[in-house]
Formats: sequence, C-alpha cells, structure tokens
Amino acid sequence: MRNFRTWDIYNDGMQFVKEIYLLTNDLPKEEVYGLSSQIRRAAVSIVNNIAEGAAKSSSKDFHRFLEMSLGSAFEVETLLKTIQNLNYCNTDKTNQLIEKVESLEKRINAFIQKIRKEDLK
Repeated sequence: MRNFRTWDIYNDGMQFVKEIYLLTNDLPKEEVYGLSSQIRRAAVSIVNNIAEGAAKSSSKDFHRFLEMSLGSAFEVETLLKTIQNLNYCNTDKTNQLIEKVESLEKRINAFIQKIRKEDLK
C-alpha cells in the first residue's frame, strides 16, 4: 500500500479543492446544482482517485486511477474556462486556478509516466 498522504500532488490537490469550493461560493445561486456542483465533484475526484489508486496492489490498477484523476483535472479546467467565459467570477482568480489545475495535470501525467516505466522493468 502506498502512503498517498505524504505526496505533494495529493496535498496540493486537497488545497486546490478548498480553493474551488471558495470560488463556487461566489457563483450565481442558479448555478448551485449546475456548474458549482459539477466543478466541486470533479475537483474532489482528482484527489479521490489518487487516494483510491494508492490502495491498489497492482501498478496497472494504480495507473488506471491516476488516469481517471487526470481526466477529472481536465474536466475542472474546462469548467473553469466555462465559468470564465460566462463572466461569473473575477478573471484573475479563474486564471490562477487554471494555472494550478494545469500544474496538477502535468504532475499527474508525470506520475503516470513514472508508473508506466516501472511496469516496463
């Protein structure tokens, strides 16, 4: 079993979830069951899949969960751009969050590549 609690990518992801929750507090109330709910679930899914994958005994299964985490990160990025396009939030704030999620995407992808290389050994 892998100790995901010590990984920077997991801890940074948890901080990112908090920032998404704070952002969604400022969205229009009519979006509470739309964009707000969807982006919150997707952000939580990033770290949930890292944690769940860490519990898997095979690298193949872990790899699959990291790919789901990456997919959730891409979903969050798309939702942030949608929020930005609708002018629902401050552009600077959404740009900061887009930069953070892009960083998470790169790091998750690098983690996937590392696991993939370990499988080839």
